[in-house]
Formats: sequence, C-alpha cells, structure tokens
Amino acid sequence: MSVASFTTAINYPESDGKPMGETDLHRDAMFRQIELLKRFFAGQKVYVSGDLLVYYEPGNNKKFIVPDVFFTKGLKQVQRRIYRTWIERLAPNFVIETTSKKTKKRDLEVKPEIYAIIGVQEYFLFDPTKDYLEPPLQGNRLVDGAYQSIPRQPDGSLTSEQLGLKLRFNDGELEFIQPDTNQRLCTAEEELENEATARLKAEQEADRLREELRLLRESTKTQGNHDS
Repeated sequence: MSVASFTTAINYPESDGKPMGETDLHRDAMFRQIELLKRFFAGQKVYVSGDLLVYYEPGNNKKFIVPDVFFTKGLKQVQRRIYRTWIERLAPNFVIETTSKKTKKRDLEVKPEIYAIIGVQEYFLFDPTKDYLEPPLQGNRLVDGAYQSIPRQPDGSLTSEQLGLKLRFNDGELEFIQPDTNQRLCTAEEELENEATARLKAEQEADRLREELRLLRESTKTQGNHDS
C-alpha cells in the first residue's frame, strides 16, 4: 500500500482551533498579501494561500504548521481544505509570517526549523507595527539546509528569488515590487483608487489649462482693444 493511500484513512483536521490573526491589522495584512500575490500570478501554475494547515509527516496528523501566507510553484490555484506535502509532492517555496506579540517567539524560533526541514526555500517575517521585529521586514533563504539572511538592497528592499519580486516595508505595509518596472503590486481596491486619483488629476489639469486659455484670450482681446 502506498503512503498516499495509507494516510488517506487518517483524519487530518482543517482547523487548529486557533484564531486567524491576533488583531484586525495582522489579519488584514495577511489577506492583502494573499490578494496581491494571487493577482500577480493569475493564470500561472502557482498556488497562493494562507492560514491553511500544512501537514508534513505522512500518517501523523499532529505534525502540521499554519503559514500566514505561502506560495508553491507547479500547483494549480484550486480550492484546498488542507495541504499535505506528500500528496501535493511539493513543499511551499515561499512563506511570510506577519509577526505579533503572541507569535514572535514561534515565528523566530519554532517555525524556521520546521520550514527548513520541509524545504521552504524562502522565509520572510513582517511586523506592521514595528514593535516586535527590528528591522520590521526580514528575509531568509535556505542554503545547505539552514536559513541565511537575505542581503538588503540600498533602497531597503529584499529580493525574493522565488517570487521574482522585491519586498519593501513602507508606512506599515508590505509592498511587492516588480524589479524591471519598479512598480508595486496593487489590490483591486488600490488599483481602482489609483485610477480615480489619476482621473481627478487629469481633470484638474484640464481645468487649469482651460483657465489659462481663457485668461490668455481675455488678455489678447484687451491688448487688441488698446491697440485700436
């Protein structure tokens, strides 16, 4: 009997009974990161998820970890209730944990060991409040079975080889930036807001030009009256 068929008889719970996030801020940060990555990788064979139980030892439903956000290359973006590494035959390539007072110790000491064992290539930590991590954005890359800090770029960003993106802390938010264009990824709501702002600026500029043209015409007309 194969490992896969043997372990299907075991119950793998879909929840660990713990709350999704310690605060609204931490939960919103997680949702935002998932949306940004899903939008960016839409149409590609990539799986983006978060707050999903990841089981990593066949036959043992006590061996699981719950990443805030993770990304796996080579898997379709379909609905999953749990993630079993031996069924998917792939470990996540990239993980982000949004660190809080409650999760700091586990994020810094426990989770890195597990992620290294199962083969997560990049492990990032993000602290939106800047209260628990210094610096508030940290990145690690797996080298010979152990994590090494990812060098910081001059602009303060960290490059993720797995995502092909730069990550940067900015005003309490985690930004994902396309290195070729230096454009940051936006959620659907942020994109609509940017478009509305751009339209408003364009309308204001058009109003300004029309006013300048009106004043120029009046000035030209007045000058013509003086000349006559």
